Amino acid sequence: MVGEKFLLKVSQMKGIMRFGKKGKLSPRFIGPFEVMRGVGEIAYALALPPSLLGVHPDLHMSMLRRYHADKSHVLDFSTIQLDESLGYEDELVAIIDRRVCQLRSKKIFAVFVLSRPVWDSELGNNSV
Repeated sequence: MVGEKFLLKVSQMKGIMRFGKKGKLSPRFIGPFEVMRGVGEIAYALALPPSLLGVHPDLHMSMLRRYHADKSHVLDFSTIQLDESLGYEDELVAIIDRRVCQLRSKKIFAVFVLSRPVWDSELGNNSV
């Protein structure tokens, strides 16, 4: 088992929003991660990346699924570059409606607005 790769089940973890979408579109397993050592008879220590610092590396077998290497599973993320200077803002056009909703003993003020996207002027994409 040491040196083999396993997928980590994330659907049971609290805070699954860390891993992307919620609901039925959320990932069920992430990884693959390499097994560093066995912990007892039914638990293993995985080599987790720093982004999963909040997850304990010693995991029970029920949280793991054996990974079978397949070329179609491999995605090359090295070619993707993010531009940190890009931005997106909404410009308020008009207030459409105002309501006060009653929720048991609380009053909730709801404001419905009409907005349009405003792109960065550096790109010259100011048109909608």
